[in-house]
Amino acid sequence: MDHDVIIVGGSYSGMAAGLQLLRARRRVLVIDAGERRNRFASHSHGFLTQDGTPPDVIAAKAREQLEAYPTLEWRETKATAARQIDGGFAIETEGGETVTARRLVLALGVSDALPEIEGLKERWGKHVFHCPYCHGYELNQGRIGVIGVGELSMHQGTMLPDWGDTTFLINGSFEPNHEQTQMLDQRCAKTETGKIVRISGEADVELEDGRVLNFDGLFVASRIEPASPLAEQLGCDFEDSPIGRHIATNQMKETSVPFVFACGDAARMAGSIALAVGDGAQAGAGVHHSLMFR
Repeated sequence: MDHDVIIVGGSYSGMAAGLQLLRARRRVLVIDAGERRNRFASHSHGFLTQDGTPPDVIAAKAREQLEAYPTLEWRETKATAARQIDGGFAIETEGGETVTARRLVLALGVSDALPEIEGLKERWGKHVFHCPYCHGYELNQGRIGVIGVGELSMHQGTMLPDWGDTTFLINGSFEPNHEQTQMLDQRCAKTETGKIVRISGEADVELEDGRVLNFDGLFVASRIEPASPLAEQLGCDFEDSPIGRHIATNQMKETSVPFVFACGDAARMAGSIALAVGDGAQAGAGVHHSLMFR
């Protein structure tokens, strides 16, 4: 085998997994296409010691620290295919290269499917967000809009009042029942039933009846899918969640396919740097344990 471990995905969870393995003096190859999920955000929040730091600065510092270990290799390319081979796994890259390893870590990240609303995608990560813990405080208790995508959005609609004056923009996504309406009222969240035509300005919502609602920031629940088909190619099991599919793992982050591990946003129903780093560290320890005893 070319390596002890191949890690597909060099963002926060992948690098956290790699760090544990490099410190165990294992031969690690990281394959990374350079498309972090939070690449649209200007600053990261909620991660101890790095609160307010630009995400690319955190990622660059992490890679610099990994590259201090002599058993690391890093390929800036896309992994296009994965398969099991005798004794391990083979990964094909976009450039036509095939590399092998005894163990595989899928730190694939996810893709976010957003509602088809004009102007929404262009503001994603800048004025439209998914996580109040990451971006709510910076809105300075201002005017916040929650764009409904279904009953799932009730979670955001009832959370966001802790960060500002919240309006739940139902946008025809569902009709709140009596209990849900009471919950929103209890949390002092206003509701708006008008249909959204487009997002303009920084976070202005233009409605079908001609009204324009001005907000300091908008939140919406995206639909997520692993950003790469490698887990499906290998036959890994998936779990459904209210926000999409993620790769099923056990407590040590091993998937249903022996010796294939998964971590980060593609393997849990949450998305933040802090959670990704912890998940990756657990995966790295799980991989090392499997190399020692299995």
